[in-house]
Amino acid sequence: MSNPQQKKYQMSFGVGGLLLNESVSVARLHKEDDAWEQTMLRALEQGATALPKAASNRRTLREIINRLRTLSVREREFLLDEADRSDQQALLWLASCRAYRFVHEFALEVIQERYLSYQIDLPLESFDILFEAKAEWDDDLAGLSSSTRKKLRQVLFRMLREAEILSGENRIQTAILSQRLIAIIEDKNPAELALFPGVKFDGVQL
Repeated sequence: MSNPQQKKYQMSFGVGGLLLNESVSVARLHKEDDAWEQTMLRALEQGATALPKAASNRRTLREIINRLRTLSVREREFLLDEADRSDQQALLWLASCRAYRFVHEFALEVIQERYLSYQIDLPLESFDILFEAKAEWDDDLAGLSSSTRKKLRQVLFRMLREAEILSGENRIQTAILSQRLIAIIEDKNPAELALFPGVKFDGVQL
């Protein structure tokens, strides 16, 4: 798996939220020998997202697949066959962090840092501060409109709430992962446990 910090900023996550139910449905349609494009066509045919417009369907499915493809076969099997809803939420948050560099950096540089310093409130401005800092060095980020930035902020905070990393009052919560899921993440990359506030990890940098 490539390091998310080495990726370009892909800011297409402004769709829906964590998309848990839809992601599980699409994951069930995927066959390991098939290309993900085939899975998307299969999902479109079967109406996996239940969205009214074909364009919305396709865009949402593209983002779901962009996240799911970051999970290993073992992780996807766990998602479908073993995980309870809490672990499913955690896995899809992990997939989102892997797929989107900005989400990954927000999880580490904002959420983890605030949690470790006992600043558990997460103001909306924390998104803007990180975004502006990154945009100073990235023309693609700097070129995004204020309306797009506002939408991305709204969706990211929704993802955090749906992953139960953030409360309804925008306070950072200790993540609850099963020991089975922790073991799976440790086996692949133990430093990724830092993406979950309060979960112990070995301090290795991502």
